[in-house]
Amino acid sequence: MSGRSRRGAFLVSVVTLVGVGAFVAVTQSPASAASAVTVNGGTTFQTIDGFGISEAFGQANSIRNLSGTARQQALDLLFNTTTGAGFTILRSIIPSTPADTMEPNAPSSPSATPTYVWDGSNDATDEGQLWLAKQAKTYGVTTFYNDAWSAPGFMKTNGSEANGGSLCGTTGATCASGDWRQAYANYLTQHAKNWASVGVAPAYEGFVNEPSLTASYSSMLVNASQAASFLSVFGPTLKASGLSTKATCCDTLGFSLLPGYVSAVSADATANAGTGLFTSHGYSGAPTSTVSSGGRPVWETEWSVNGSTFNTSWDDGTEGSGFTWAQRIQTGMTGANLNAFLYFWGISATSHDSSLVGLSGTTLTPTKRYYAFTNYSRFVRPGAVRIGATSGDSNLSVSSYRNTDGTVALVVLNTSSSAITANYSLSGTGSSSGTVTPFLTNSTSSTAAQPTIAMSGGAFSATVPARSLVTYRIVGGTATSPSPTTSPTTSPSPSVSPSASPSPSPSRTTSPTPTSTGTGTGCAASYHVDNSWPGGWQTTVTVTNNSSVATKGWTVQWTLASGQSIAQLWGGVLSVSGSGVTVRNADYNGAVAPGGNTTFGFIGNGSSTAVPVLTCTSS
Repeated sequence: MSGRSRRGAFLVSVVTLVGVGAFVAVTQSPASAASAVTVNGGTTFQTIDGFGISEAFGQANSIRNLSGTARQQALDLLFNTTTGAGFTILRSIIPSTPADTMEPNAPSSPSATPTYVWDGSNDATDEGQLWLAKQAKTYGVTTFYNDAWSAPGFMKTNGSEANGGSLCGTTGATCASGDWRQAYANYLTQHAKNWASVGVAPAYEGFVNEPSLTASYSSMLVNASQAASFLSVFGPTLKASGLSTKATCCDTLGFSLLPGYVSAVSADATANAGTGLFTSHGYSGAPTSTVSSGGRPVWETEWSVNGSTFNTSWDDGTEGSGFTWAQRIQTGMTGANLNAFLYFWGISATSHDSSLVGLSGTTLTPTKRYYAFTNYSRFVRPGAVRIGATSGDSNLSVSSYRNTDGTVALVVLNTSSSAITANYSLSGTGSSSGTVTPFLTNSTSSTAAQPTIAMSGGAFSATVPARSLVTYRIVGGTATSPSPTTSPTTSPSPSVSPSASPSPSPSRTTSPTPTSTGTGTGCAASYHVDNSWPGGWQTTVTVTNNSSVATKGWTVQWTLASGQSIAQLWGGVLSVSGSGVTVRNADYNGAVAPGGNTTFGFIGNGSSTAVPVLTCTSS
């Protein structure tokens, strides 16, 4: 993004604290007969990587420069899982301006040794973002997404890091100075190494931002063919570095533009193999339908308000209202099966209209759109799986998520002008009884806890006030046998990179971790239970090439124990015949170097204690 990032400050005098709001009981009298909402844990969709923000363009330094108390409040607003939003993804810009880039001077040629400038102790070239990442890590954040808006100017056709221009050497971008693709790949990889060296290795690294937009700030034009051309170099460079960081594509301006880039990357075997994530913004096209990503996660990585007035309202019909953002998130998670949803600025001292929380002096003012995000981000944790949720009332928009600790988050948005009472029934979640705590956001409440409701027989009743958002945090009691089903035929994108399992919730509790290792022909497969809960579990299987030649593909097989089924699988292609399970490589992770490995993972229904014997065959 963004000239959106350069506006002047709007002074704010209102002080709003997290969770403060007038009490509104969710058991108020209904305006009509009870509606029915059904949650089915046996139907699974995408796994959630998380929710997040950016503090690019110096906003991280705005937080860093606050006094101790205000700084702590700011960090808590962003990352605290009890009193704040509990964001779990931090997106940071890789600076390309001459003053901030880590390669300010052009080498004599693309192949000449570069001179990188970086000091992990003073964060001189990261605009305070490295400091913020380290702070976020203390709250349990482990997913860092670093993204360049542009390559350094000397690598581009226009000789500038701003005003568009293309990367020399990509399709159709010929420069007298030569092909700079490898030099740019090295540059980005070095940036990832820098961060990794101080304990905040990026999970993903992007090379362009809004590639169809020419802007007066940092920007670079990259069409779909050029993206594939560069990723065919960047992916292998990252892999050779030994980092777990994956390349991403392509932070398009809107979701209508993303499929063209996915198609171009998928058509190039090398680019496809090295790309671990597809990303887009919501500006020119909202995320309303799924993008076929070949098994890679899909994130909405930037979207914000483009007005000039600091809007703190819940439901005034404008783009900046909290209600608008509650609808956008709900649609993105259920319509587009997004694995992550990010806003642009979490806290901003210079452009409040574009931020979730305004900063004026030492006064921090959360908006209602901040609380709309909090109703998701605090309760839907990394590694959660979206499960089936349907409403018999078109005025109740619903989505539901099973966290890795076994808790369920049910998010309900009442779009009508009247309160609606609903009877909620849950099956396949592992519990038939327990406690339900509603958290209410509307014009008078801000993610405010309401009186606890008892769940019995997998059912409870509650009322959602008019034009309100409620997240029910459901903590189960007595275990029940879920109704196992296979994944929906419209298989969503898994939320993990091809070589990583879903990020666990920092607060999860784990059971014993059964493991096993099986051998075969040309490869070995090891099985590790990452987490379990009553009636289900999550497993990572690591496939290792133990031959002397690279694999072209691999197949892992095992037999399910009685009562077990697979609800969702990522990083491979699943087929089940009776109790026999076969998982073949996905199209991007079949090639494994000698001694190297890749992974796939799955969510299982039933007991996790029966650990199978695996066989692995490579081709």
